[in-house]
Amino acid sequence: MEILGAASVAEVFISCKKEKHYSRELILPQPALVRVLSGEVRIASADRVFNFFAGDTMLIPRNQLGRMSKLPLNGEPCTAISIVFRREILQQYYAARQIIPLKHYIPELKLLPDHPLLESLFNSLLPYFKLADALSADIAAFKIEEAIRVLRAIDEGVDHLLGQFEEPGKLDLVDFMEKNYMFNLSLEKFGYLTGRSLTTYKKDFEKVFKSSPGKWLTHKRLELAHYEIFEKKRKPADVYLDVGFENLSHFSFAFKRQFGYNPSAAVK
Repeated sequence: MEILGAASVAEVFISCKKEKHYSRELILPQPALVRVLSGEVRIASADRVFNFFAGDTMLIPRNQLGRMSKLPLNGEPCTAISIVFRREILQQYYAARQIIPLKHYIPELKLLPDHPLLESLFNSLLPYFKLADALSADIAAFKIEEAIRVLRAIDEGVDHLLGQFEEPGKLDLVDFMEKNYMFNLSLEKFGYLTGRSLTTYKKDFEKVFKSSPGKWLTHKRLELAHYEIFEKKRKPADVYLDVGFENLSHFSFAFKRQFGYNPSAAVK
């Protein structure tokens, strides 16, 4: 089967990246189950990097902050199947069975162990991507519920991840920002993830950091970029996205304004 681009089948889809593909910040509004068929999927969180290869299956929680890269490997494109669990489906499933997940549980990305049930689930999905039309809603719902049942059969703790429907609670702003400043998010999204409205976020930020969010973020990102370029000998073109800038020209301009010389000075 030749897979071209990405085929969407309701909340079940397959993606294929033949070239190195850099996805921007990864914040899913709902959990997703991802199976890598070929290539490499790399997810960088605030404190570690996860590398997934062919045969690996990961369960990504909602509101998990990270940065994803999809990379070809050994001459093969990065190909993966994803199942997205919509909030309404999960709420209906857990309400019907009177399952109450733990409150205030902090879910983390899970690498699932090899299991015949997972193998069977993803093998059963591949034929659907040959269809010219989208999968009917009832069949899609059936496959998604099958995925929930499979996950619950192989991991008793999965309910606490799938069954989290609360919005983010108010977090320690200093701790969160010091860990996540390199992610290129809007101030609204930073506020949401720390349990604040935009107005409250700005007010709290200036109170604890004695600076506006924009100025503080730019300064921190450039300090990190300087370390990566001059100490770790990375190229500016390989750094600017990782430290939260949109494009190389804006990054170079901001870098020179802060330090007085161009980031390319390190390679001369």
